[in-house]
Amino acid sequence: MEEKVLSSNRQASHLYFLLERFEAGMVLTGTEVKAIRGGKANLKDAYAAIRNGEAWLLNAHISPYEYGNRANHDPVAKRKLLLHRQEIRKLTGKTTEKGLTLIPTKLYLKDGRVKCEIALAKGKKLYDRRETERRKTADREARQAMRQRRIV
Repeated sequence: MEEKVLSSNRQASHLYFLLERFEAGMVLTGTEVKAIRGGKANLKDAYAAIRNGEAWLLNAHISPYEYGNRANHDPVAKRKLLLHRQEIRKLTGKTTEKGLTLIPTKLYLKDGRVKCEIALAKGKKLYDRRETERRKTADREARQAMRQRRIV
């Protein structure tokens, strides 16, 4: 099973602590699939929500398909996510807790179908983001020092 990442939300790990990840199928029209395969999807401001026992992807922008005709899709329409009932129940319980939300992290192809990876996330405070950045910088410098030490 080879996965081809079509779109990713790189800001998600910067702005949120990603606690748990879920794979969800998506209900899409033909022009949406073609536009996503062409790399015309943007997850930057997108989020997922559970409403009436169904999971929805909201605010995801999929540009209209270039060669689509009058049957082209709405770029920011809400799109249904396909999850198991137990997963939806679990996510419903978790998202009612304080500070937890569902963030789409990437869209990818798996066995010819478009899948969406959503993560249960908790928002980072500014000082958390700074701490994460400091840790990354320290790790990078340590790796460079080790590399330099091996060369000498």
